[in-house]
Amino acid sequence: MSPFEALMLLCFGAAWPFSIYRSAIAKSTAGKSLPFMIVIGCGYIFGIMHKIFFNFDWIIFLYSLNGIMVSVDILLYFRNRRIEKKAVSSQ
Repeated sequence: MSPFEALMLLCFGAAWPFSIYRSAIAKSTAGKSLPFMIVIGCGYIFGIMHKIFFNFDWIIFLYSLNGIMVSVDILLYFRNRRIEKKAVSSQ
């Protein structure tokens, strides 16, 4: 277990709740990048795979938690895009 890996994941993980909250409240995709979120999500998946195959320890929980938060933000992105399209079509 690397304390630096844990701190990195804690720092990244601290930002996602704010991003999720902003997505949920704003109901807009403005300022969001779907490709960026997908790349970050893939990074967490690869981190989980590394932990499973090479170095299993409790840090896998942080990778999983962060991956779940990115997934929630991606789902909110699609919800918000649907809301935006509905607003445009009703005008």
